[in-house]
Amino acid sequence: MAKVTHLKDICIGCGACAAVCPKYWEMKGDGKSHLKGGKNTSGENFELVLPAAECNTEAAASCPVSCIKVSK
Repeated sequence: MAKVTHLKDICIGCGACAAVCPKYWEMKGDGKSHLKGGKNTSGENFELVLPAAECNTEAAASCPVSCIKVSK
């Protein structure tokens, strides 16, 4: 299992995550990235639990402000 966390409040909307992992990330009209299927856990934090991290590891590595965390 892998837990993907998006700290949306610090997201700068560069779009790198959506470029490398469009299955789970997309850009929306607010200028920030969105974790597809992510559940709001508190404030602007979103989480998604998956069987495997898949491309989310690359999305986290590509983020210049480290607002994506992947834990197992």
